[in-house]
Order: sequence, then structure tokens, then C-alpha cells
Amino acid sequence: QVQLVESGGGLVQAGGSLRLSCAASGRTFSNYAMGWFRQAPGKVREFVAVISWSGSSTYYADSVKGRFTISRDNAKNTVYLQMNSLKPEDTAVYYCAAPPAATITVRPYEYDYWGQGTQVTVSS
Repeated sequence: QVQLVESGGGLVQAGGSLRLSCAASGRTFSNYAMGWFRQAPGKVREFVAVISWSGSSTYYADSVKGRFTISRDNAKNTVYLQMNSLKPEDTAVYYCAAPPAATITVRPYEYDYWGQGTQVTVSS
């Protein structure tokens, strides 16, 4: 069983920064891609970013490209999401997720494991 625990959310003013962390346990972390998703009230869960098992490949939603950076530390079994130039529309619960394989995917239904989420609120 895979456990994912997010941290680092909070309240920040527009233009500010936050760094989210996701600690993983339960399987060989370095064998799998990892993704971040978010869900705002009344909206569907949407893709934010994904990183390959080695960290050499990353992919971002257009809405966060150039502002957010996904990274990972396989020695610490942790994936990060650095969020800069935050906007009020970035307000959401942010989830990290793990797919069943090394395949990079942006589709939430292709992810088997999810964390409990961490709230990010950006005030204007």
C-alpha cells in the first residue's frame, strides 16, 4: 500500500510563493512518475504537473507553466511543487498522486494513489 502525505499549503497574498511537499512510502518511490493535481470548490480535479521517475522529464498545465516547478528527491522519497507568482485562481486543494507505473500521464483516473490534500489559498 502506498501512502502519500502532502504538506506546505497555507494562505498567501497574490504574487507570493509556496512550496508543497509530498512524502511517499510503501513502494520503491524512484520507480514511478509522480503528479500534482488541484481541485477548487465546485470544480473538477485538474492536472497541474507531473515528473518522470528520474526527474529528467516534466510536464505542466498551461495555466501554471512558467510559474510552478515540480521536482523530486528520490533519496528522500519526496516530490515538491514550487509555486511562484501565485494568483487568486490558484486557490484550491492540492493533491499529489502516484500512477501504477513509470508512465507520465495527465489523466487523474490513471493514478492509483492519492494524498489527503493540502489547502492553498491566495488572497487578492
